[in-house]
Amino acid sequence: MEQGSNTLGVVVIGRNEGERLRACLRSLPSGCPVVYVDSGSSDGSVELARGEGAAAVELTTDKPFSAARGRNEGFAYFREHHPELTFVQFIDGDCVLLDGWVESGLAALGSNPKLAAVAGLRKERHPEASWYNELCAIEWNTPVGRANAVGGDAIYRVSAFEEVGGFDPMMMAGEEPELCLRLRRQGHEIERLDADMTLHDADIHSFSAWWKRAVRSGYAYTLGALKHGREGYRVKEVIRSLVWGAGLPLLALAALLMGLWPLTLIVLALYGAKWLRLRRRFKTAGLPATRLASYLMLANIAEVRGIAQALTEGRSGRRIIEYKGTQS
Repeated sequence: MEQGSNTLGVVVIGRNEGERLRACLRSLPSGCPVVYVDSGSSDGSVELARGEGAAAVELTTDKPFSAARGRNEGFAYFREHHPELTFVQFIDGDCVLLDGWVESGLAALGSNPKLAAVAGLRKERHPEASWYNELCAIEWNTPVGRANAVGGDAIYRVSAFEEVGGFDPMMMAGEEPELCLRLRRQGHEIERLDADMTLHDADIHSFSAWWKRAVRSGYAYTLGALKHGREGYRVKEVIRSLVWGAGLPLLALAALLMGLWPLTLIVLALYGAKWLRLRRRFKTAGLPATRLASYLMLANIAEVRGIAQALTEGRSGRRIIEYKGTQS
Protein backbone atom coordinates (compact mmCIF):
# COMPACT_ATOMS: atom_id res chain seq x y z
CA MET A 1 0.00 0.00 0.00
CA GLU A 2 1.59 3.25 -1.11
CA GLN A 3 1.00 6.47 0.80
CA GLY A 4 3.99 8.74 0.50
CA SER A 5 2.68 11.48 2.74
CA ASN A 6 4.08 13.24 5.80
CA THR A 7 0.61 14.11 7.09
CA LEU A 8 -0.33 10.70 8.53
CA GLY A 9 1.10 8.47 11.22
CA VAL A 10 -0.20 5.08 12.35
CA VAL A 11 -0.52 3.90 15.96
CA VAL A 12 -0.92 0.15 16.42
CA ILE A 13 -1.83 -1.27 19.83
CA GLY A 14 -1.76 -4.88 20.92
CA ARG A 15 -0.95 -7.62 23.35
CA ASN A 16 0.16 -11.12 22.37
CA GLU A 17 -1.25 -10.83 18.85
CA GLY A 18 1.51 -12.92 17.26
CA GLU A 19 1.17 -13.37 13.51
CA ARG A 20 -1.93 -11.16 13.47
CA LEU A 21 0.34 -8.27 14.45
CA ARG A 22 2.74 -9.07 11.61
CA ALA A 23 -0.13 -9.06 9.13
CA CYS A 24 -1.36 -5.76 10.57
CA LEU A 25 2.02 -4.06 10.24
CA ARG A 26 2.54 -5.32 6.70
CA SER A 27 -0.82 -3.89 5.64
CA LEU A 28 0.06 -0.31 6.65
CA PRO A 29 0.91 2.46 4.17
CA SER A 30 4.52 2.74 3.14
CA GLY A 31 6.07 6.14 3.72
CA CYS A 32 4.15 6.74 6.96
CA PRO A 33 5.71 6.58 10.42
CA VAL A 34 4.37 3.67 12.47
CA VAL A 35 4.56 3.10 16.22
CA TYR A 36 3.50 -0.08 17.95
CA VAL A 37 2.43 0.21 21.60
CA ASP A 38 2.60 -3.00 23.59
CA SER A 39 0.71 -3.87 26.78
CA GLY A 40 2.88 -6.48 28.45
CA SER A 41 3.12 -9.08 25.68
CA SER A 42 5.01 -12.29 26.35
CA ASP A 43 5.14 -13.54 22.75
CA GLY A 44 7.88 -11.33 21.34
CA SER A 45 5.50 -8.79 19.83
CA VAL A 46 7.85 -5.86 20.51
CA GLU A 47 10.74 -7.52 18.70
CA LEU A 48 8.41 -8.53 15.88
CA ALA A 49 7.24 -4.93 15.43
CA ARG A 50 10.76 -3.56 15.38
CA GLY A 51 11.74 -6.24 12.89
CA GLU A 52 8.95 -5.00 10.63
CA GLY A 53 10.35 -1.46 10.77
CA ALA A 54 7.98 0.07 13.31
CA ALA A 55 9.00 2.05 16.37
CA ALA A 56 7.88 0.34 19.58
CA VAL A 57 6.74 1.65 22.94
CA GLU A 58 6.32 -0.71 25.89
CA LEU A 59 3.79 0.38 28.50
CA THR A 60 5.15 0.39 32.04
CA THR A 61 3.38 -1.57 34.76
CA ASP A 62 3.00 1.33 37.20
CA LYS A 63 -0.37 2.20 35.66
CA PRO A 64 -3.21 -0.05 34.48
CA PHE A 65 -3.02 -1.26 30.90
CA SER A 66 -5.80 -0.07 28.62
CA ALA A 67 -6.35 0.44 24.91
CA ALA A 68 -6.92 4.12 25.64
CA ARG A 69 -3.59 4.46 27.42
CA GLY A 70 -1.82 2.62 24.60
CA ARG A 71 -3.26 4.90 21.94
CA ASN A 72 -2.42 8.00 23.95
CA GLU A 73 1.19 6.94 24.40
CA GLY A 74 1.49 6.18 20.71
CA PHE A 75 0.10 9.63 19.96
CA ALA A 76 2.57 11.18 22.45
CA TYR A 77 5.42 9.42 20.67
CA PHE A 78 4.39 11.04 17.40
CA ARG A 79 4.05 14.50 18.95
CA GLU A 80 7.63 14.18 20.17
CA HIS A 81 9.22 12.53 17.13
CA HIS A 82 6.89 13.58 14.28
CA PRO A 83 5.28 16.91 15.24
CA GLU A 84 4.53 17.63 11.58
CA LEU A 85 1.73 15.03 11.43
CA THR A 86 -1.79 16.31 10.79
CA PHE A 87 -3.68 13.02 11.11
CA VAL A 88 -3.25 9.78 13.05
CA GLN A 89 -4.67 6.41 12.13
CA PHE A 90 -5.31 4.19 15.15
CA ILE A 91 -5.62 0.47 14.50
CA ASP A 92 -5.81 -2.59 16.74
CA GLY A 93 -3.15 -5.24 16.27
CA ASP A 94 -5.71 -7.91 15.33
CA CYS A 95 -6.80 -5.93 12.27
CA VAL A 96 -5.48 -5.51 8.75
CA LEU A 97 -5.79 -2.15 6.97
CA LEU A 98 -7.36 -2.47 3.52
CA ASP A 99 -6.11 -0.87 0.32
CA GLY A 100 -7.73 2.43 -0.52
CA TRP A 101 -8.92 3.24 2.98
CA VAL A 102 -6.25 5.81 3.85
CA GLU A 103 -6.86 7.71 0.64
CA SER A 104 -10.63 7.73 1.27
CA GLY A 105 -10.27 8.78 4.89
CA LEU A 106 -7.80 11.60 4.22
CA ALA A 107 -9.91 12.89 1.33
CA ALA A 108 -12.96 13.15 3.60
CA LEU A 109 -11.00 14.90 6.34
CA GLY A 110 -9.45 17.27 3.82
CA SER A 111 -12.81 18.25 2.36
CA ASN A 112 -14.51 19.00 5.70
CA PRO A 113 -12.51 20.85 8.38
CA LYS A 114 -15.25 20.12 10.94
CA LEU A 115 -14.53 16.41 10.80
CA ALA A 116 -12.48 15.27 13.80
CA ALA A 117 -12.53 11.56 13.01
CA VAL A 118 -13.53 9.23 10.20
CA ALA A 119 -13.86 5.48 10.06
CA GLY A 120 -14.86 3.09 7.34
CA LEU A 121 -16.33 -0.39 7.38
CA ARG A 122 -14.76 -3.04 9.57
CA LYS A 123 -15.17 -6.59 8.24
CA GLU A 124 -14.75 -9.82 10.17
CA ARG A 125 -12.02 -11.97 8.62
CA HIS A 126 -13.49 -15.39 9.48
CA PRO A 127 -17.21 -15.00 10.25
CA GLU A 128 -17.76 -18.64 9.29
CA ALA A 129 -15.26 -19.94 11.87
CA SER A 130 -17.70 -19.70 14.80
CA TRP A 131 -21.09 -18.33 15.71
CA TYR A 132 -19.33 -15.84 17.97
CA ASN A 133 -17.28 -14.51 15.06
CA GLU A 134 -20.52 -14.17 13.11
CA LEU A 135 -21.96 -12.11 15.96
CA CYS A 136 -18.99 -9.76 15.64
CA ALA A 137 -19.53 -9.53 11.88
CA ILE A 138 -23.13 -8.47 12.52
CA GLU A 139 -21.94 -5.94 15.11
CA TRP A 140 -19.53 -4.34 12.62
CA ASN A 141 -22.37 -3.77 10.13
CA THR A 142 -23.02 -0.17 11.17
CA PRO A 143 -24.74 2.63 9.22
CA VAL A 144 -22.65 5.03 7.16
CA GLY A 145 -22.88 8.80 7.33
CA ARG A 146 -22.69 11.22 10.24
CA ALA A 147 -22.14 9.21 13.43
CA ASN A 148 -22.00 9.66 17.18
CA ALA A 149 -18.88 7.53 17.50
CA VAL A 150 -16.35 5.32 15.77
CA GLY A 151 -14.50 2.29 17.07
CA GLY A 152 -10.86 1.40 17.60
CA ASP A 153 -9.88 1.78 13.95
CA ALA A 154 -10.21 5.37 12.76
CA ILE A 155 -8.30 8.39 11.49
CA TYR A 156 -8.30 11.39 13.85
CA ARG A 157 -7.38 14.99 13.18
CA VAL A 158 -4.41 15.74 15.44
CA SER A 159 -5.58 19.23 16.43
CA ALA A 160 -9.04 18.00 17.48
CA PHE A 161 -7.60 15.02 19.36
CA GLU A 162 -5.27 17.30 21.31
CA GLU A 163 -8.02 19.83 21.97
CA VAL A 164 -10.02 17.35 24.07
CA GLY A 165 -7.05 15.62 25.68
CA GLY A 166 -7.21 12.33 23.79
CA PHE A 167 -8.61 9.12 25.23
CA ASP A 168 -9.38 8.76 28.92
CA PRO A 169 -6.80 6.13 30.00
CA MET A 170 -9.06 4.94 32.84
CA MET A 171 -11.82 3.99 30.41
CA MET A 172 -10.94 0.31 30.28
CA ALA A 173 -13.64 -0.24 27.67
CA GLY A 174 -15.86 2.04 25.63
CA GLU A 175 -13.10 4.60 25.33
CA GLU A 176 -13.80 5.43 21.67
CA PRO A 177 -17.45 6.61 21.99
CA GLU A 178 -16.53 8.52 25.15
CA LEU A 179 -13.83 10.41 23.26
CA CYS A 180 -16.22 11.05 20.37
CA LEU A 181 -18.76 12.44 22.83
CA ARG A 182 -16.23 15.03 23.99
CA LEU A 183 -15.28 15.86 20.41
CA ARG A 184 -18.91 16.44 19.46
CA ARG A 185 -19.39 18.67 22.49
CA GLN A 186 -16.68 20.92 21.06
CA GLY A 187 -18.53 21.22 17.75
CA HIS A 188 -16.55 18.59 15.85
CA GLU A 189 -18.15 16.00 13.59
CA ILE A 190 -17.66 12.24 13.29
CA GLU A 191 -18.38 10.28 10.13
CA ARG A 192 -18.42 6.66 9.01
CA LEU A 193 -17.60 6.41 5.33
CA ASP A 194 -18.96 3.89 2.89
CA ALA A 195 -15.51 2.46 2.29
CA ASP A 196 -13.91 -0.79 3.41
CA MET A 197 -11.38 -0.01 6.15
CA THR A 198 -10.12 -3.06 8.07
CA LEU A 199 -10.35 -6.82 8.42
CA HIS A 200 -10.74 -7.88 12.05
CA ASP A 201 -9.95 -11.28 13.54
CA ALA A 202 -12.26 -11.81 16.53
CA ASP A 203 -10.95 -15.35 17.10
CA ILE A 204 -13.78 -16.20 19.51
CA HIS A 205 -14.53 -19.90 19.66
CA SER A 206 -16.15 -20.48 23.04
CA PHE A 207 -19.17 -19.33 25.00
CA SER A 208 -16.93 -18.23 27.90
CA ALA A 209 -14.95 -15.86 25.67
CA TRP A 210 -18.17 -14.41 24.27
CA TRP A 211 -19.52 -14.06 27.83
CA LYS A 212 -16.45 -12.07 28.92
CA ARG A 213 -16.90 -9.81 25.92
CA ALA A 214 -20.52 -9.17 26.96
CA VAL A 215 -19.37 -8.50 30.53
CA ARG A 216 -17.01 -5.90 29.10
CA SER A 217 -19.94 -4.16 27.40
CA GLY A 218 -21.70 -3.70 30.74
CA TYR A 219 -18.42 -2.50 32.22
CA ALA A 220 -18.06 0.08 29.44
CA TYR A 221 -21.64 1.31 29.80
CA THR A 222 -21.11 1.88 33.51
CA LEU A 223 -17.81 3.71 33.14
CA GLY A 224 -19.44 6.02 30.62
CA ALA A 225 -22.47 6.62 32.84
CA LEU A 226 -20.27 7.32 35.87
CA LYS A 227 -18.38 9.97 33.92
CA HIS A 228 -21.17 11.58 31.89
CA GLY A 229 -24.39 10.27 33.40
CA ARG A 230 -25.71 13.73 34.20
CA GLU A 231 -26.03 14.29 30.47
CA GLY A 232 -27.71 10.91 30.05
CA TYR A 233 -24.71 9.21 28.46
CA ARG A 234 -24.99 5.39 28.67
CA VAL A 235 -27.70 5.67 31.34
CA LYS A 236 -30.28 4.00 29.13
CA GLU A 237 -27.99 1.04 28.46
CA VAL A 238 -27.22 0.56 32.16
CA ILE A 239 -30.89 0.70 33.12
CA ARG A 240 -31.83 -1.74 30.35
CA SER A 241 -29.21 -4.24 31.48
CA LEU A 242 -30.20 -3.95 35.12
CA VAL A 243 -33.91 -4.37 34.40
CA TRP A 244 -33.64 -7.34 32.03
CA GLY A 245 -30.50 -8.90 33.46
CA ALA A 246 -31.23 -8.63 37.18
CA GLY A 247 -34.40 -6.76 38.20
CA LEU A 248 -37.02 -8.88 36.44
CA PRO A 249 -35.33 -12.24 37.20
CA LEU A 250 -35.15 -11.34 40.90
CA LEU A 251 -38.76 -10.20 40.85
CA ALA A 252 -39.85 -13.49 39.27
CA LEU A 253 -37.89 -15.50 41.83
CA ALA A 254 -39.24 -13.50 44.76
CA ALA A 255 -42.79 -13.84 43.48
CA LEU A 256 -42.35 -17.59 43.09
CA LEU A 257 -41.00 -17.96 46.64
CA MET A 258 -43.89 -15.92 47.98
CA GLY A 259 -46.45 -18.00 46.12
CA LEU A 260 -47.34 -15.17 43.75
CA TRP A 261 -47.01 -17.41 40.70
CA PRO A 262 -49.21 -15.17 38.46
CA LEU A 263 -46.59 -12.43 38.81
CA THR A 264 -43.88 -14.92 37.88
CA LEU A 265 -45.85 -15.86 34.78
CA ILE A 266 -46.21 -12.19 33.84
CA VAL A 267 -42.45 -11.71 34.04
CA LEU A 268 -41.84 -14.81 31.91
CA ALA A 269 -44.37 -13.49 29.40
CA LEU A 270 -42.46 -10.21 29.21
CA TYR A 271 -39.28 -12.10 28.33
CA GLY A 272 -41.13 -14.13 25.74
CA ALA A 273 -42.60 -11.00 24.18
CA LYS A 274 -39.20 -9.30 24.02
CA TRP A 275 -37.60 -12.38 22.47
CA LEU A 276 -40.31 -12.58 19.82
CA ARG A 277 -40.01 -8.86 19.06
CA LEU A 278 -36.23 -9.14 18.63
CA ARG A 279 -36.55 -12.27 16.55
CA ARG A 280 -39.09 -10.62 14.23
CA ARG A 281 -36.87 -7.56 13.80
CA PHE A 282 -33.77 -9.61 12.98
CA LYS A 283 -35.68 -11.92 10.65
CA THR A 284 -36.96 -8.89 8.73
CA ALA A 285 -33.35 -7.74 8.37
CA GLY A 286 -32.32 -11.14 7.00
CA LEU A 287 -30.20 -12.04 10.06
CA PRO A 288 -30.01 -15.33 12.01
CA ALA A 289 -32.96 -14.28 14.10
CA THR A 290 -33.42 -17.07 16.64
CA ARG A 291 -29.82 -17.28 17.80
CA LEU A 292 -29.24 -13.54 17.69
CA ALA A 293 -32.32 -12.78 19.78
CA SER A 294 -31.34 -15.45 22.29
CA TYR A 295 -27.79 -14.21 22.68
CA LEU A 296 -28.90 -10.61 23.08
CA MET A 297 -31.20 -11.67 25.91
CA LEU A 298 -28.34 -13.56 27.57
CA ALA A 299 -26.02 -10.59 27.10
CA ASN A 300 -28.09 -8.53 29.54
CA ILE A 301 -27.17 -10.95 32.33
CA ALA A 302 -23.48 -10.75 31.47
CA GLU A 303 -23.70 -6.96 31.32
CA VAL A 304 -25.00 -6.88 34.91
CA ARG A 305 -21.80 -8.57 36.02
CA GLY A 306 -19.81 -5.90 34.19
CA ILE A 307 -21.89 -3.19 35.86
CA ALA A 308 -21.22 -4.68 39.28
CA GLN A 309 -17.51 -4.93 38.58
CA ALA A 310 -17.28 -1.31 37.46
CA LEU A 311 -19.17 -0.09 40.53
CA THR A 312 -17.08 -2.08 43.01
CA GLU A 313 -13.68 -1.20 41.54
CA GLY A 314 -12.15 2.09 42.57
CA ARG A 315 -10.87 4.30 39.78
CA SER A 316 -7.27 3.36 40.55
CA GLY A 317 -8.24 -0.30 40.52
CA ARG A 318 -9.78 -0.35 37.05
CA ARG A 319 -8.56 -3.27 34.99
CA ILE A 320 -9.04 -4.35 31.43
CA ILE A 321 -11.43 -7.23 30.75
CA GLU A 322 -9.77 -9.57 28.27
CA TYR A 323 -11.66 -12.17 26.30
CA LYS A 324 -8.97 -13.58 23.98
CA GLY A 325 -5.67 -12.36 25.35
CA THR A 326 -5.81 -8.97 23.61
CA GLN A 327 -6.91 -5.50 24.51
CA SER A 328 -8.76 -4.80 21.30
